[in-house]
Amino acid sequence: MRKVSYPYLGNATITFQKLMKALGNDVVLPKRPTEETLSLGTKYAPEFACLPFKIVLGTYIEALEAGADTLVSTGGVGPCRAGLYTTLHEKILKSLGYDFEMITLEPPGRHLRDLIASIKKLVSKKLSIADYFRIGRFVWKELQLLDKAEKLSHKIRPLEVKKGETTRTYKKCAELIAQAQSYRDLVEIEREIELLYEKIEKKDIDPIKIGIVGEIYVVIEPAANLEIEEMLGDLGVYAERSMFLASYTFYNAVMDLFRMPGERDVKKLASPYFKEMCGGHGRESVGNAILFAKRGFDGVIQLSPFTCIPEIVAKSILPKVCAEYGIGFLPVTLDEQTGKEGLRTRVEAFVDLLAAKRKKKKMNLGKGDVVYGTLSGY
Repeated sequence: MRKVSYPYLGNATITFQKLMKALGNDVVLPKRPTEETLSLGTKYAPEFACLPFKIVLGTYIEALEAGADTLVSTGGVGPCRAGLYTTLHEKILKSLGYDFEMITLEPPGRHLRDLIASIKKLVSKKLSIADYFRIGRFVWKELQLLDKAEKLSHKIRPLEVKKGETTRTYKKCAELIAQAQSYRDLVEIEREIELLYEKIEKKDIDPIKIGIVGEIYVVIEPAANLEIEEMLGDLGVYAERSMFLASYTFYNAVMDLFRMPGERDVKKLASPYFKEMCGGHGRESVGNAILFAKRGFDGVIQLSPFTCIPEIVAKSILPKVCAEYGIGFLPVTLDEQTGKEGLRTRVEAFVDLLAAKRKKKKMNLGKGDVVYGTLSGY
């Protein structure tokens, strides 16, 4: 039986554990990344590798030391270096003396045969078509429910009367989801989650709204972005990120495979500013910033790993885009040197500027004038 491990990615790590076990594997559950994890990855990674590369490398070392013999990760397409990360991770780890197999799950739109072959390697017991359907339905529902619980926490945290109540509720919801063993369990838990959030006492205010765009790992994984969403919520800000795992998987797997246009084609929105593919999520960062602007958000924060080429390209375009749409823009570059308190200081200043701009705009609107501010140069 394989002893499988994989990169840590928020609460979805538990869902991956259930999936690997359902396919007949033993699982070495990856730990939430810590400073030690990052230090390990930084020690053995190339100097100019990005933050996700270093965190994931450190996670792999911890998993292999815990007994894993198979590592599973995703591939990529385009000029972004992420498509080569599993290959480079494998070479580094084997040079350190670790004996294991690396399995890369490539995007189905361009590498369907390779993806099927990789999935077959992970099936370690006999399964019927009904089994595959049952496993797939459960895993998909659990991912959707994890995303729903997190979205509700972002929506309610800036409105909470008792500080910390939303975070405690979210953790309880995540624990409930982790305990689910069947699709029926998840259906019942979904209603319980809604009731738990409804019980939170809320203030009747219209909070500052900030959209979060950027590279997928640092956007989704709190350990990589220093819990910026919770930080914003504690400041009374409604923060909404551009990517959640379930919707991202659907858009980039199912819809990409069948060439479906998608309900919100962010790449098309970005095309007047970003005509060429540069890999990663650079174009999506620009397109999602436009979507946030059209939805009336006050500002956008771009999270990017140091040396990430797609996000560097997007960063050169986003000030112009945000200026044209009249919303604020704050670029945040993350690496092993980034400190939480330093980030908090920058975020607090940005929020203060957005609040001042909104107040000024309301005052001028009251006089019959329309003010178009940007704050994009911050």
